[in-house]
Amino acid sequence: MQFSHLCHLLYLHAEILPECQLKLKSNLKKKFQCVFEGISTAGNPTLLNQIYTELYITEGGTAEVNDEHEVRQIETASRKPDRPVTTIRQEDIFKLPPGRDKPIRTVLTMGVAGIGKTVLTQKFTLDWAEDKANQDIQFTFLFTFRELNLLKEEKFSLVELVHHFFTETKEAGICSFEDFQVVFIFDGLDECRIPLDFHKTTILTDPRKSTSVDVLLINLIRGKLLPSARLWITTRPAAANQIPPDSDGMVTEVRGFTDPQKEEYFRKRFSDEEQASSIISHIKTSRSLYIMCHIPAFCWITATVLEIVMKNKESEDLPKNLTQLYLRLVLFHLKTKDTKYDGEAETDSCRKMNESLGKLAFDQLQKGNLIFYKSDLTECGIDIRAASVYSGVFTQIFKADECHMFNNVVYCFVHLSIQEFFAALHVYLTFINSGVNLLKKQSLLSKIFKKKLTVKDFYQSAVDKALKSPNGHLDLFLRFLLGLSLQTNQDLLCMLTQTGSSSETNQETVQYIKKKLSGNLSAEKSINLFHCLNELDDRSLVEEIQQSLRPGRLFQDELSPVQWSALVFILLSSDLDEFDLRKYSGSEKAFLKLLPVVKTSKKVLLGYCKLSERSVEALSEILSSPSNHLRELDLSSNKLQDSELDLLCVGLKSPHCKLETLRLERCDLSEISCDYLAAALKSNPSHLRALDLSNDFSWSSTNNNKKLQDSGVKHLCGFLESPGCKLETLRLNDCGLSEIHCDYLAAALKSNPSHLRELHLNHNNLQDPGVKHLCGFLESPGCKLETLRLMGCGLSEISCDYLAAALKSNPSHLRELRLSNDDRPSTKNNLQDSGVKHLCGVLESPGCKLETLSLRDCGLSEISCDYLAAVLKSNPSHLRELDLSSNKLQGSGVKHLCDLLESPGCKLETLRLERCNLSEIHCDDLEAVLKLNPSYPREVDLSAKKLQDSGVKQLCVLLENPQHQIETLRLMRCGLSKISCDYLAAALKSNPSHLRELDLSSNKLQGSGVKHLCGFLESPGCKLETLSLRSCGLSEISCDYLAAALKSNPSHLTELDLSSDSSWASTNKKNKLQGSGVKHLCGFLENPGCKLETLRLMVCGLSEISCDYLAAALKSNPSHLRELELSFNEKLQDSGVKHLCGFLENPGCGLETLRLMDCGLSKISCDYLAAALKSNPSHLRELHLTFNEKLRDSGVKRLCGFLESPGCGLETLGLDGCGLSKVSCDYLAAALKSNPSHLRALDLQSNKLKNPNVKQLSDLQQSPDYRLDWLA
Repeated sequence: MQFSHLCHLLYLHAEILPECQLKLKSNLKKKFQCVFEGISTAGNPTLLNQIYTELYITEGGTAEVNDEHEVRQIETASRKPDRPVTTIRQEDIFKLPPGRDKPIRTVLTMGVAGIGKTVLTQKFTLDWAEDKANQDIQFTFLFTFRELNLLKEEKFSLVELVHHFFTETKEAGICSFEDFQVVFIFDGLDECRIPLDFHKTTILTDPRKSTSVDVLLINLIRGKLLPSARLWITTRPAAANQIPPDSDGMVTEVRGFTDPQKEEYFRKRFSDEEQASSIISHIKTSRSLYIMCHIPAFCWITATVLEIVMKNKESEDLPKNLTQLYLRLVLFHLKTKDTKYDGEAETDSCRKMNESLGKLAFDQLQKGNLIFYKSDLTECGIDIRAASVYSGVFTQIFKADECHMFNNVVYCFVHLSIQEFFAALHVYLTFINSGVNLLKKQSLLSKIFKKKLTVKDFYQSAVDKALKSPNGHLDLFLRFLLGLSLQTNQDLLCMLTQTGSSSETNQETVQYIKKKLSGNLSAEKSINLFHCLNELDDRSLVEEIQQSLRPGRLFQDELSPVQWSALVFILLSSDLDEFDLRKYSGSEKAFLKLLPVVKTSKKVLLGYCKLSERSVEALSEILSSPSNHLRELDLSSNKLQDSELDLLCVGLKSPHCKLETLRLERCDLSEISCDYLAAALKSNPSHLRALDLSNDFSWSSTNNNKKLQDSGVKHLCGFLESPGCKLETLRLNDCGLSEIHCDYLAAALKSNPSHLRELHLNHNNLQDPGVKHLCGFLESPGCKLETLRLMGCGLSEISCDYLAAALKSNPSHLRELRLSNDDRPSTKNNLQDSGVKHLCGVLESPGCKLETLSLRDCGLSEISCDYLAAVLKSNPSHLRELDLSSNKLQGSGVKHLCDLLESPGCKLETLRLERCNLSEIHCDDLEAVLKLNPSYPREVDLSAKKLQDSGVKQLCVLLENPQHQIETLRLMRCGLSKISCDYLAAALKSNPSHLRELDLSSNKLQGSGVKHLCGFLESPGCKLETLSLRSCGLSEISCDYLAAALKSNPSHLTELDLSSDSSWASTNKKNKLQGSGVKHLCGFLENPGCKLETLRLMVCGLSEISCDYLAAALKSNPSHLRELELSFNEKLQDSGVKHLCGFLENPGCGLETLRLMDCGLSKISCDYLAAALKSNPSHLRELHLTFNEKLRDSGVKRLCGFLESPGCGLETLGLDGCGLSKVSCDYLAAALKSNPSHLRALDLQSNKLKNPNVKQLSDLQQSPDYRLDWLA
């Protein structure tokens, strides 16, 4: 750099720049400190800093053209984003984002019309002018393309252009802008009328050389001219591709208002909180309005109209759709200043202006223009002077004296949607007044013969034209055009002299739209047609589907193509986070029909749906899509072949796949499938957080993943040891794993240990050597495992030694350890007392934070309690759940345990000691320590203990303590009597509000015991939800006491079990309710306040009379009951079922589970049941008729009348021991073929059937077209 140039530069920065900046900033502050929301009303300015709300500006996306109608883009954006949005504040627009080291020269910001792009640039400029941000920038120059369009024919150098717009720089004599840090902002590229051809233009590097404006702009954007400058360009998405991609650039998007910000806007806009809440509530009732409020400009439109309507006390007639809203807006602003908005007839001048604006809107919309100049107005016969009167709709952007070099004024509609409304109004009025259809060119013949176009043809041609638009440019226009046909809207437009259409014509249009919906339309086009139906005030299709959805299931045989479209519309409009196919129909056909919904959902559940290769391929395409939202995918219990999993893996390894949870339980995966899966996940490892390949034992499961074997797990480990793997949860329950697999797993996890938080290996025969391998991972310093489950893995005390050593060296992370056994057929853990002793080594470690410890049925004795109590007492504050059930702890064991419970630091919430051989003496110990620490636990289970009445008395001292918060109390088989009930009732009555579940089953309480208990049940503070009194020796008198108590306090109880355990239960403990007992109980059931959902009356000596009483009570209050258990009441007979059917056929009946096992039923009962269920088929999911030997084949034949009903949604049918033959199998197969989508489990055991007899049913089980998973 020459010395003279350096001196000049110092002079510029020291002497010239400060004064020039001061003047420039002062003028910019005057220009941008006030804004006019919606319209330029000079007398009503608002400070920008007061009303500015931070907009979401997100980095990313491409500058590729998006020529979809912006309403479609709004509707897409209004759905919940696939992940939390990263907000870039406007003042940080040029700051380097994390991970980028190359400076940003050009920022292209996209956003639909009215989203706030212009205000954003003004705020950036104002903050700079007020010295609040970006003070490293020496000049900020904000240009709008509306202004630059006026220079289309002029020639300037870059310096001259700046001097003309910013005269302060000219006065200061600054010409060398390359010596300063300059930001050029160009707002509104989509409004540019200057041709920008980046492929054919002259290279220009001299900022002082004159040329055309387009050459200036192209070279400035390309960096040839003033390369040191920074550029910020804003545009609507449709024009974004005019700017070529730039390696030094960044693309951002303005997303508009989120749902909370919409509410914030209206609460700021209206000081009256009640009015604001009322408006927010109204907007939410209209999906169209609520979606459009994503745009700040539309929020202004909505607020303006609703404020006017409410001010004129027309709140009962608030606009319910877009057409009504825009009509109100336009009518208000087109009134002269002297005319109030009260529905009076418009003046001639108002009507004339309306027609002119409509012509301008339509002509310019066809050309794609959103801004207009004086010549455009004159062409349409608009008086410039008159236009200022109507500035509410027709905004004056800047005045001539604001930029003295121009003589022009630029105009535009406040928002694109208003222009589209006027365009629709113009087309509508032209047709009504002259019969000319502007949307369709008239043929020569029609001109010669003056063929008149009917109103019906006019609307149908508009629908056709809109559907032909590939990008939806006429979507909103069509909504307005159809909405104007409604008589209620024509009444608002009192300038009309004749009715445009009749209700009959509207119905024809509705039918035409429905016909179009039944065709093969894209989801976007279907959705717009549903919005059109809404504008026509027709919701018939939507209501049809909502009726089908009411019971929670959809039956595919009922749906026509148009109804499928309606369902897609409803689901897409519901912002579903979770999509569960089984709620609608568990078939592949339904899945393929509902693919648009799958594409927009975050969580997709497809378990038990028998997906084929076609469905898996569709899923793979969704996962590969750049716009996919899918984060959780459940494919459990689908028999996936290797070829199908290979297809899925194409999507999984796509860089666009962001899946976080993948469930493939019981999917029949082989080692080859594991290879495919591992390779796919390894190539795209960073997103998956949870993987489940378990084969959890299930009664309905026929598929399994036990074929993983050594090589399958080895392949999987290739993914686990990948440096990019961030897996947090891995479930491999019941997968046939052995010690070898533990070696593979441990090695893989050890090499990448820091992410895994949960590891489930239950019901695998790992043995002690397997655990030894696993401990290599557990003792790794990087291991952060929080949950470890090794239930039923064949472990001994040696495994406990290995675990203790590993966890002692790294104790601070583990929160849950389960080493229990359960009832599953697997190798048991036999830990013994010596194993617990080893475990205590880690439990006493100061760093141990264990919260859950499960050692159920592990062969422990009172010695284990001694070990546990000692160590947990030394570190008591973390444990929340302790399960020692099914161990022979004895009294001395409990005494040891009490030493833990009496510790002040003990926070135990759940203590399980079921089947531990305790007595009332031990209960005394528990009561004493819990009294010292009454706020814990929440759940107490002392079942199968010899407590006796004296033990309960001691326990009650605890229960009546006001500090106790026990929510669940189980005292089954504890040798209690009516005296115990007296103690319990007194205690619970004095402190009733916490208990939610009480189980006193298998105790000899009798009627007097229940009477005592009712003192608690009728207490106003009682909130009990579940009451179980199975096999308590109850009689009809007990039912009388219960009914009276529950009637006085009916609203909380949802589950009542008064059954006897079985027909061979001890006679003196059976509940012999009889008919009179049920009659008493029905006084509670028919109470309007009764909310009972589950009623169990198994083995209660009921007869047909009992069914009569039940049916009458349930008919009068049918809507809550979901499960009814009446099994093993042999005297019900066919006549009892006949009475019961009176309830089942009631339209209000929502029963889902009905059990009538061994009730002496015959084929006649099947006849009654089939007739009742056919008339109200949609709720029942489980029907058990097992051990009714007289049903026979003829009974099944009658029952099939219900099964083949299109509305039948039955999933489980029990016909075990019903005297059936091959004929029944044929009937069942035929019925299921006619209605294949629901039945999943069919029990035909203990019938005279052989394998060949059930072949037809077996074939259905194997077919992907049927849901039958379990056949016995």
